Order: sequence, then C-alpha cells, then structure tokens
Amino acid sequence: MARTTASAFLSILLLSAETAAWGNLGHTTVALIAQSFLSPQTVNFTQSLLNDTSSTFLANVATWADSYRKEPGGEFSGVYHYIDALDSPPASCDVDYDRDCPEEGCIVSAIANYTTRVQSSNVSFAERQKALKWIIHFVGDIHQPLHVENLAVGGNLINVTFEGASANLHRIWDSDMPEKLIGGYALEDALDWSSSLLEDIKAGGKYANQSSTWLTGIDVNDAIASSMHWAQDANAYVCSTVVPEGQEAVEGKELEGEYYDAAIPVIQQQIAKAGYRLAAWLNLIVTGQTGVGGEYVSLTRPAWKRWEDGKREVQLEDWMVEARRVRRAFGSDCGPAGHHH
Repeated sequence: MARTTASAFLSILLLSAETAAWGNLGHTTVALIAQSFLSPQTVNFTQSLLNDTSSTFLANVATWADSYRKEPGGEFSGVYHYIDALDSPPASCDVDYDRDCPEEGCIVSAIANYTTRVQSSNVSFAERQKALKWIIHFVGDIHQPLHVENLAVGGNLINVTFEGASANLHRIWDSDMPEKLIGGYALEDALDWSSSLLEDIKAGGKYANQSSTWLTGIDVNDAIASSMHWAQDANAYVCSTVVPEGQEAVEGKELEGEYYDAAIPVIQQQIAKAGYRLAAWLNLIVTGQTGVGGEYVSLTRPAWKRWEDGKREVQLEDWMVEARRVRRAFGSDCGPAGHHH
C-alpha cells in the first residue's frame, strides 16, 4: 500500500483538538484492516460512494464522524458514538438495548439506521455517503469497551495518570495506550499496526482460530442483533480488564505498568475484530456475503427487535435515571480538550 498520502493525512489529524474513540490511530487502523478483506464489488461500491479511489479510501474518512459532530448542524450525532450500559462492573457487565439506548438514540440504533440508509435508493447520494462514513466509524467505536459502558460517563470521570501525565480512563483506552504500543498516531503508524494485525488474523496468526468466531450472529437484516452482539462482547472487558477490581482500584493511579500490560492484548484484539467485522458488514451490505472466510453462525440468544419496531418498556432504577442525567449534562465528548485525535 502506498504511503505517499502520509504527510497530507497527518496534517488533517493535527487539525483536531479533542480525543476520538480509539483515537485517529485506532480508527485508521480498523479501516485499513477492513480494506484488506473487502470484495471487489464492495471496493467499487465504497470508492464510488466516497468519491475516493486512493489506497486509503476507508481510512481517509475513518474519523470524519468525530469532526462532523462538532460542526453546526452535526451536534445531534454525538450521542450515536456510544451506548451507556447501566450495569454494575466489576460485579456484572451487560448491555441491554431496551434499557440502555435512550430516546435520543445510541450507537446500536445508529448502526441500524445508517445501514438501512446506505442501501436505500430513496436517500440522496450525499446522505448515503454520510451513512457510509458513520458506519465505518461506529463499527470501530462499538469495539472500545468504554463506549459501551455507563460507569463514570464511560470512564471520562475517572481521573488517572499515564506515563506521569494527567488523563482519564476513557482517554487512555482511546489513545494513550494504543499510541504507547505503536509509537505514534500518524498514517505510517496505522499502516504498520494494520499490517501486523492482518498477519495475526490470517492463517497461522495468533487470531486465526478465533477469527472464524468473530462473525457469530452477523446479519445485515438485523443490525440491532448484530451490533448488540459486538457491544456485549466489548462490554465484557469492562469487568475483566478495564476495572476488574472496581473504579477505586484505578482512580488516581498511574496505569502505565501492570494495568497497561493487561490492557494491550485486549486493545489489539478489539482493533483486529473491528476491522474484520467492518469488512464483513460492508460486504454483506453490497453482496449479501461476508466475504472474509469462516462460517456464518446464527445467534444463540433471542434476537433483539428491529430498531424501527420500537422497544419494550423498561422501568429504570433511580441510580440509572441519575446516571443518564449525568451523561446528558456531560455531553457526548470523549476525553479532555487539548489532546490530539
């Protein structure tokens, strides 16, 4: 893959001043992995819709959604970057669509909505292009454990230090830990990371046996069920890895050492999963086949209702109502201002 666009791409990265989910490094890496598994028909479809035939056509728009939500008229989309699981880590982790996706929407309903819109002949070219950009970004977001968790506004209110610098738990999962592992966040870094993870996914790699299970439950005709499967997969790591001993065990602590060592394998695997699943999702949209190898496995749990069919009524507990109020007051930003994407 050519690297001639690296300097131009890096200049775009430096224009932003707030933290994106997974940071630019993570989102760009997810997109690059996905490109390697797209069918020829899907490449043609996505390049045509994005009006981009370069070698980094998905990567070039991987963080568009974070920029768009800051633009006048784009603020509505901020809530689509996450779903706040009203669970109780580390005692229990679980995402419930009916309970956790509020009336203003969430990442799960957004993936369902924009999957429908990108396929619709009744939607304008410009809006279908936006829908594709959102899908590329949100499939990445939903694999970050703190984007599918309510605790302390997805970890944004848990102050920590990392390599001696003040941060919060959300930010270090988004950006600081991946960037420490790879050594930067430029396009060259994403290209190197994606190449390494591709080798891990393919035959003989450390994820080769697992990757055939990563498409469990994928069904483009039931995007709620599919994306809820991904959300629950990511959310489980909140209990096992993000706060295995509770919020108090990380609050105010330096997390560069043992915590980082435990988190990095999860981060690497989640980035690999996101790229693999994004490719399969786009291939399903265009061709009806996942196109990435492995067998289709049906959901073993009851499917959730379609997003447009409404949801069952859930009575929230008082603490859940308060948690949702705090999230709305906090807003949809991720991490403190001043940190690069």
